[in-house]
Amino acid sequence: MARYTGAVCRQCRREGQKLFLKGERCYSDKCSFTVRSYAPGQHGQGRKKSSEYGLQLRAKQRARRFYGVAEHQFRHYFEMAVKKQGVTGTNLLRILESRLDNVVYRAGYASSRAEARQLVGHGHFEVNGSRVDIASYLLKAGDVVTVCEKARATDKMKAVVEANSAKPVPEWLDVNRDAYEVKVVNLPEREQIEAPVEEHLIVELYSK
Repeated sequence: MARYTGAVCRQCRREGQKLFLKGERCYSDKCSFTVRSYAPGQHGQGRKKSSEYGLQLRAKQRARRFYGVAEHQFRHYFEMAVKKQGVTGTNLLRILESRLDNVVYRAGYASSRAEARQLVGHGHFEVNGSRVDIASYLLKAGDVVTVCEKARATDKMKAVVEANSAKPVPEWLDVNRDAYEVKVVNLPEREQIEAPVEEHLIVELYSK
């Protein structure tokens, strides 16, 4: 599956807000969005008029980039959300939040979702005692994610856990840093999801 390999800071500038794609750098003065908050490209500083479709498209692209999901997979998640009971937009966000790489990031075991995706791909995490190396693996309420014994001993993992020790953890996750594990208490409600996503615009876009 194709994946964006360009400068990730361009994505924040294109969306007009920080998406926190590079971990600690996003909180420093080196953040490209802080230095140049306008859109990239020759005409990035020009005034632009947004149509209804343009706003809906930007909302979808912002959500995709925030969670690091490709277009085809994002559309698949939307189709899953439609089939579930409840509000489609909220269902979509719950699916995105329940991805293994997102839970690893939310729990503080990675500085960014990209780093979490890499760590999962290298087989550093187990779900309910079984090793899982698929970043898009969808977790359910009651699932327990643990850091593998070998990964716990690395200086990299220790440094990341220490750096994120003060990071707030979502209410729907129960993190035990001493045991290097996190339990999914329940799938989040909309008010428990902190994400720059206007899901109603995404639903409008895909419902055309």
